[in-house]
Amino acid sequence: MVRKKNKAKKGSQWADHLTQRAKAENYPARSVYKLMEIQKKFKVLKKGGIVLDLGCAPGSWLIYAARTVGNTGKAHGIDLKAVEVPLPENAVAHVGDIFEMDENIAAPDGKMYDAVVSDMAPATTGRKDIDAARSQALCEAALAKALELLGPGGHFVCKIFQGGDFKVFEKEVQQHFKQHKIFKPESCRKASKEIYIIGLNKK
Repeated sequence: MVRKKNKAKKGSQWADHLTQRAKAENYPARSVYKLMEIQKKFKVLKKGGIVLDLGCAPGSWLIYAARTVGNTGKAHGIDLKAVEVPLPENAVAHVGDIFEMDENIAAPDGKMYDAVVSDMAPATTGRKDIDAARSQALCEAALAKALELLGPGGHFVCKIFQGGDFKVFEKEVQQHFKQHKIFKPESCRKASKEIYIIGLNKK
């Protein structure tokens, strides 16, 4: 019993450390470190690139993406909630529904996106099967938009809750990208069922 308490305490200390670090580095949430780990390992964002962040609130991924692509690049985001923190000049956040997106999410200047990233998660119910199914629906929508808006060679990052249909979604990603990877960043909470599927180099 004591061992479990200590383990839980250690996990919460790790989360608190990342939350404090995010605040010190002007990111609104600790989730930014997941994208940092993905970027370090897979280089999905490039200088001068155009990035679309699906489910961008509260803004951590959008800010990091904008900083990473630099002043010659652009980062666009969309979420049901407004992003309320200041954004870099090369970033813009739209309020909208991924299932009802219109032309305002198209890449600027008639170009295609170089990367589409999604950290979207459903409102959880505590039922693993229901939560996984809702996560799957968001991922399917994210992949559909990525295939529509990514240019050849573009990259896709998507958070998914592991469930019964995970392998089906993995095969869909594999079909449309030259490489795909499954990755769980160290900054994810240990008890979390979330994992990231990464499509590299759209066919």
